[in-house]
Amino acid sequence: MLEFLIPNNMVCHATEAMLFASVGCGILAVLITQMKISSIGFTMAHGAFAGAAVGMFFGLNITLAAVVGSILIAFLLGPLSDKARMPVDTILGVLFGAMMAVAIFFYAWMVQLGMGYDASALMFGSVLSLYREEIYGLALIMLLVIGFVIVFYKEISSMIFHMKIAEISGIKTRPMMYVLLFMIALMVALTMPIVGGLLLYVWLVTPAAIAYQFCGTLKQMMIASPIIAGSISLLGTWLAFTFNLPIAPLSAVLFAFGFLVAVIISPKRKISREKYGAVKKE
Repeated sequence: MLEFLIPNNMVCHATEAMLFASVGCGILAVLITQMKISSIGFTMAHGAFAGAAVGMFFGLNITLAAVVGSILIAFLLGPLSDKARMPVDTILGVLFGAMMAVAIFFYAWMVQLGMGYDASALMFGSVLSLYREEIYGLALIMLLVIGFVIVFYKEISSMIFHMKIAEISGIKTRPMMYVLLFMIALMVALTMPIVGGLLLYVWLVTPAAIAYQFCGTLKQMMIASPIIAGSISLLGTWLAFTFNLPIAPLSAVLFAFGFLVAVIISPKRKISREKYGAVKKE
């Protein structure tokens, strides 16, 4: 897609993959953080991780197995929360532990059997090993996420403001949540081979956390978060190719550094300090 700008195929594929994954995750990060369901991010990431481990063990397509693992979490979350009558965070904690156990079990079993698979790519990402079809899939999911937010922006805003009020006002919150979970599942599964199961959570939370330091409205965050995610990921990709460094871990470090800088220079921090000073004088 970007061959006309980047003639080197390897660099072009890595740049495309990081850009599409970052923009999609950046938008979803706003929904995840503002709806206070951050636990869903790492639970689905490890669902994809477990699915990939099972797929690797049985010789199945790893990406497809990761998609199935993430979608399984998405479909289990609602019914389990209703049947168990427990908070969603508790259910997510149980599912997170279960998925980690499944992943570690199959990886340990592969090591014991001497099957010789290298799981490091799934843990830390390997953007250079992607196929063109996987990049197209990332682009498609990114466009679906953008379209979903544009079409249902009013409903999403209401749900973020107050879920119960949104439901009373006639918004079908449950179907909306299932669609959101389904898109998170697909984005997680397709992004995991790029950034790895252990680092994926960074892309699902940090861009929105950085954007929040400078934005006052949801619409501003929706615009700023994917721009921040894409910019930092592209910078990480460029630095990685320039200095022969691992792309995903370097980008994750840049996200952490970006968040630290954002907190230090945030206008909100200045406003809070001024309010504190005014209250103290009174």
